[in-house]
Amino acid sequence: MMNRLGLAMMQGLARLPLAWLRGLGWLLGLFLYAVAAPRRRVARVNLGLCFPDLSPSSLRALTRRSFVRFAQAWLDRAWLWHGAPALVRQRQVLTGDLEQFAGTSPLVIFAPHFVGLDAGWTALTQQLPRPFTTIYTRAAQPGLDAWMQAGRQRFGDPRLFARIDAAKPVLTALRAGEPLYLLPDMNFDVIDSVFVPFFGVPAATLPSLSRFARLGRARVVPVLTRMTAGGYEVKVLPAWTDFPTDDLVADTALMNERLAGYITAMPDQYYWVHKRFKDRPPGMPPVY
Repeated sequence: MMNRLGLAMMQGLARLPLAWLRGLGWLLGLFLYAVAAPRRRVARVNLGLCFPDLSPSSLRALTRRSFVRFAQAWLDRAWLWHGAPALVRQRQVLTGDLEQFAGTSPLVIFAPHFVGLDAGWTALTQQLPRPFTTIYTRAAQPGLDAWMQAGRQRFGDPRLFARIDAAKPVLTALRAGEPLYLLPDMNFDVIDSVFVPFFGVPAATLPSLSRFARLGRARVVPVLTRMTAGGYEVKVLPAWTDFPTDDLVADTALMNERLAGYITAMPDQYYWVHKRFKDRPPGMPPVY
């Protein structure tokens, strides 16, 4: 829970040199890897299914690195949300096809669940003039939820819509020219999902990227955030020219196919502790 002590700690960590903070994240990640056995198993199962050619030792090493990256990104929220604005800007390099954000045409940002997802959002809202929107899942603890909402609304004039809210206000904002920062690559509600391959394994996947793009008459622009030694690189890729189509399932399968390519380039930075294969197609056994 983000109580006063936790908040004070994060504010204090924001003042540390980045190398020191990343060192603390490295220690925290190794600690979590050692003690959080259920999540360690989830990550190892996910990685084993997605990278079946890895040797047991390579699989353990990649799982351990993913825990370190997860912990480092969590502690980075200290300076992202409490550091001086100039420091935040200095540590985030926004690069790529930035012309995609020119004008006010509807835009859906495909932002996969890499550990730097909050850094990517912060870079966009701080460094670009357009107002952004996103959909988030409320944290169970009110104090933690309030802290995360405040951090994500620190720069610009963004709007956060809870996942349990109706999609209509999100679509209205999208059509009005507010880019939607969308993270659809998780196993949420199986009722609203379709089963499409993810690294060749059937995965319950929200078709919301295709649906919002089609209903909002919006371009889809991937934004990939990579943790670096100096902070983060937030790269804007060119808009997908063949997306969306009239086939929701085919679009979602294509999204997962391209996502797999993004992940392969930095596999230790993806959010593997999530039960990506929690829901299974009828007749298929559970994997966790």
